[in-house]
Amino acid sequence: MSLAELLPPEGFRQRGPLPTGTRLLMIRHGEAVANARGLAGGPLGDGGLTELGRRQAEALARRLNVTRELASASALYTSTLPRAIETGAIVRTAINPELVAVADDSLCELGVGEADGMTWTQIAERYPLPDWDRDPSQLNVPGGESLLEFFQRCVDAIDRVVARHPHELVVLVVHGGFIEQAMKLYQGLAGGVRLQPRIEHCSMTEIEFDGARRRLLRYNDLSPIGVE
Repeated sequence: MSLAELLPPEGFRQRGPLPTGTRLLMIRHGEAVANARGLAGGPLGDGGLTELGRRQAEALARRLNVTRELASASALYTSTLPRAIETGAIVRTAINPELVAVADDSLCELGVGEADGMTWTQIAERYPLPDWDRDPSQLNVPGGESLLEFFQRCVDAIDRVVARHPHELVVLVVHGGFIEQAMKLYQGLAGGVRLQPRIEHCSMTEIEFDGARRRLLRYNDLSPIGVE
């Protein structure tokens, strides 16, 4: 008897068949200097990983070395922000030492324009903040992005990666905002919707893309191997 025959009919089914589409495994970077200091973390404010952020990435690498759960990954992409590049460098060999990490601007966090490197308090004092619940097309700050622009950039990036890697497991080292937009895409939600999920540093979220079918395979999966 085949696996398909063992599954209940669609009307009864809870979990569905094994994944056959493209699986995007998204890792949020470790804690960055921008996170620890409350800064808008564009290229200037990012600051790379903190010592805690490096330990978080190393903990994930230890797990992946033990479980080999991502060993079948065919590609590794990171955003071009230092915190994502550094996280990718730490976990790469634990995924597959033969992979070459490819940095891609389209995978970056929400653009913060001329507010890059400022504290959130400074930004609130200097700029009229957008009300995205009322109008998600408003820019956050001059030179930054609106919520709708950010969503579309993330959707376009996902579409390109899925088209480039049909039926493969692909690892993306990205940001909480990018993962939120991917979650909206999976759920078929409009670009202006705000989920505001909790996404931990160095957690893994995995979504399957198979034509019109999209399935959440894991969310905010943290390493059981602790940060030392």
